[in-house]
Amino acid sequence: MRDRLNTALKEAMKAKDAGRLSTLRLINAAIKDREIAARGEGDETDITNDEILAILGKMVKQRQESARQYEEAGRLELAEKERAEIKVIEDFLPRQLDDDEVSAAIDAAITEVGAESIRDMGKVMGALKAKYTGQMDFGAVGPIVKSKLG
Repeated sequence: MRDRLNTALKEAMKAKDAGRLSTLRLINAAIKDREIAARGEGDETDITNDEILAILGKMVKQRQESARQYEEAGRLELAEKERAEIKVIEDFLPRQLDDDEVSAAIDAAITEVGAESIRDMGKVMGALKAKYTGQMDFGAVGPIVKSKLG
C-alpha cells in the first residue's frame, strides 16, 4: 500500500496534477501522524495495510461530512473540492461491497463466531472488521447486525 501511494505521488508530481498531489500528501501526512502516535505508545513496528485502510476510510468519512456541510452553507466550490479528494482517496480503497454482499458477509460472520444473541454483536463486528476493513461502512453495518441478532 505504501509503495502504491509513493508511486502515485511521483506520478502526480510529474503530471503536475496539483489537486491529486495535494490529496496524496494529506494521505501520507495522516499515515505519518499515526506512526508517530504509535511510536509514542512504544510500538516500533510499521503500521499495517489494515491500519492504512482504516485511516483512508476515516478520511473519506470526514470529507463526506465536510462536503455535506459546505452544500448546506451554499459553498458548492468547497463541496466539489472535498468530493474530488474523496475520489483520489477511494482509488486506494478496495471495492465497496454492495448490499447483498454485505448481508452475506454478516450472515457468514454470525455463523463463524457462533453468535446467538445481541451480546455477541462485538464478536461479529470484530470478525467483519478483520476481513472487510475498507470494504464496508461499519456505521451502517452495526444496525443490520443488531437486527439479525435481535
